[in-house]
Amino acid sequence: MPLRATSKGIADRKYHGASLSMRQIIAVSIAAGSLIILADSSQAADRDGGAQLAAMCASCHRPDGGDRGIPTILGMDPEMLTRAMLAYRSRERPSHIMRAVALSLSDEEIATVARYLAALNK
Repeated sequence: MPLRATSKGIADRKYHGASLSMRQIIAVSIAAGSLIILADSSQAADRDGGAQLAAMCASCHRPDGGDRGIPTILGMDPEMLTRAMLAYRSRERPSHIMRAVALSLSDEEIATVARYLAALNK
């Protein structure tokens, strides 16, 4: 029986080809959506964790910069704040209070609170 290209056969191949492409599109969409959800939940967790950690900072570093000679840390570059906290921890920068705060935080917690505070003033 000779093979004939019928409109149904062509449509099936096109449909089948489109189906494979659609599967690929769906797979890519699911993967991309999963990454977005993971990134968003990671950012939300980072934001929530940063807010909790920053609460201890707010007692001295008022949001408006304070009037007690204590500088504001809102909007501060996160790398600069991280370096400052690590310097307090290692006693490169002198401050008993800031050293105690820096010692109470892990490196990741310092980075989290630094990112949170940097994002607040934007």
